Amino acid sequence: MKEYEIVELLKKENEEFRRLSEEHRNLDGLLIEIDSKRYLTPEEEVERKKIQKQKLLKKDRMAELIREYKKSQPTN
Repeated sequence: MKEYEIVELLKKENEEFRRLSEEHRNLDGLLIEIDSKRYLTPEEEVERKKIQKQKLLKKDRMAELIREYKKSQPTN
């Protein structure tokens, strides 16, 4: 099973993965909004870094769930 297929399966079957995926997408939207500004205030810079860290944590957890799924599947 290819990775994108596992992602789609987990989005359907795993509540945590679905929630993480949605939160990751929302954080992505916030980053796009912040990055669309020409200049960022120091507060916006801090917020941007915080969003990037949150996004990375969610992506790391999603990757962990994918690895766990792969381990649970019998190999051919």
